[in-house]
Amino acid sequence: MTQGSIPVLFVEADGLAEAWEKSLVRLHAEGCDVQTEYDKPGDPPSKDSTMTVVVRNPLSEPMIHKDFPGGLEDLQEYVLEVTEGIKDHLVRKASDPDDTRWEYTYHQRLFRYTVPGRENGIDQIAAIAEKLAKTPHSRRAQAVTWKVWEDDVCYDPPCLQSVWCRMLKGTDGVWTLNMNVRFRSNDAYKAAFMNMFALIRLQSLIGEKIAAISGKDVRLGRYAHQADSYHIYGSNFREFEERFLKSLQAMSFEERTFRFEDIRFMMEDAVPAIRDKAAKMGRGH
Repeated sequence: MTQGSIPVLFVEADGLAEAWEKSLVRLHAEGCDVQTEYDKPGDPPSKDSTMTVVVRNPLSEPMIHKDFPGGLEDLQEYVLEVTEGIKDHLVRKASDPDDTRWEYTYHQRLFRYTVPGRENGIDQIAAIAEKLAKTPHSRRAQAVTWKVWEDDVCYDPPCLQSVWCRMLKGTDGVWTLNMNVRFRSNDAYKAAFMNMFALIRLQSLIGEKIAAISGKDVRLGRYAHQADSYHIYGSNFREFEERFLKSLQAMSFEERTFRFEDIRFMMEDAVPAIRDKAAKMGRGH
């Protein structure tokens, strides 16, 4: 590697939990040291790389890693945030400099992308499904989040940049939906697992939409997660090494993971309360 070059790393696994775990191990071992804009005095530099994580069978078990940040209800809340937009009402009005709410949600950017001078938002996910239902091999089925006229100067621009999908027919004749996502910046330890899990749920949703339009069976193909900056913040090193790395030696892979199907009912039971909590957020703004 040329001096001053950011490492480009790659990991692959059958399931999500294993792929995420492998990405952290490789990042910790082979990433470079880089300071960040969020470092506090005394923080060590982050461990960083450009990373591609491939999940060959996104729905295979065990799907959930026990060491992701938060709990199962937090994970379900994030899925609903991305796929249903339960927090879209918290996004600020870009035209109001005194509005200090969120700059964006991924759901808003993907399902209701707004453009100056256009009254209605653009549902990019519906467009992907319609395009692939008509032309499965199209290379044009993508959704983007970046708004040049806002995000180049805003305080907190989106990390997820794009979602790209393409279909391929298997040897058994069934269409398979492959998905690539690209992040400009991704907190590998504290955020990436929840990002990946929610986006795989989005991949499932897109597959269902394509099947409904086309009348054909659609199954999920591989999920590829690409991050320009895949990093562990220096402020999280102690927790990462004491908690995450030591668990690799102390527990088996089965002990470090959950089968999604075994705990799915717990996440689904929490949905009404999560929706109610989200609806109450931001009241009085």
